[in-house]
Amino acid sequence: MILFRLFLLLDAVLMKLPSSWRKRLFTSLAALVHRLAGKRNLIIRQNLDFAFQETLTSHERAEIERYCYRNLGLNLLQVMENRHATSEYFSKRIRFENREKVDALLAEGRSMIFISAHFGNWEIGATALSLLVTPTTAIYKGFKRAEFDPYLLESRTRHRMNLAEKSGALKHMARALKNGQSISLMIDQSSNPRDGVAVDFFGHPTYHSSTPAVLSYKYNAPIVALYISSEDEENFVIRFEEPIEVQSDDKSSITEATQRQVATLEHIIRRSPKHWFWCHKRWKNEYNEIYAG
Repeated sequence: MILFRLFLLLDAVLMKLPSSWRKRLFTSLAALVHRLAGKRNLIIRQNLDFAFQETLTSHERAEIERYCYRNLGLNLLQVMENRHATSEYFSKRIRFENREKVDALLAEGRSMIFISAHFGNWEIGATALSLLVTPTTAIYKGFKRAEFDPYLLESRTRHRMNLAEKSGALKHMARALKNGQSISLMIDQSSNPRDGVAVDFFGHPTYHSSTPAVLSYKYNAPIVALYISSEDEENFVIRFEEPIEVQSDDKSSITEATQRQVATLEHIIRRSPKHWFWCHKRWKNEYNEIYAG
């Protein structure tokens, strides 16, 4: 509890500083972590080797590795910013593309399953979705130190996002959809035969979560992918992809709908690889041997 109180004191001090100072502090810390994170850096390189083979230059690989930490630092800072930000803060910084697709579904009174990834500034993207488009229910995983959980909850729920603990996640999501609410999911983490289906991801057969497709069919809720991008790390564009309607719960339909999601994700990553969270073992359940060494 003492550590959390010290953190709250740090939060109060930092929020009195100019935003540019806060950003400089967090990105400097991220650069330091990069220098010290030998094992995690190796995972990034292993993932890049597996996904891109020999198509990236050494300079491109180094830039992706460096930016992975910078982007994580910016997302951690965004959690802090969100806790204090007003709706005007988001309205000024966010622009939407293809929002008319979502507005049309909302006008019909339909729930949606929004999917995204740990790509770009996902913290501001998820918050802007709930605040400026439609409230969503999302899943969160508590901290190892539980006293920090209320901080994260306040950062997100104050902007019309409902949060449910990862334990019993499927039950929480099903309840929200059944009650006519929309949900949001991050779909880029590792999966397995029990929780996913086999799709093609970066040219490799890969298990990917089938939860969005299964829920989509059961509750007649279209799947809408959205990804956030930025040219200056200050102003952001959230693009909504074409809604996916799942027509059947047979394996082929679920797999097809999941493959469409994965294809869009891969396209987004290939277009700007440095913005994805490469420092996790995405392929550990299918190709764990790539992480040897």
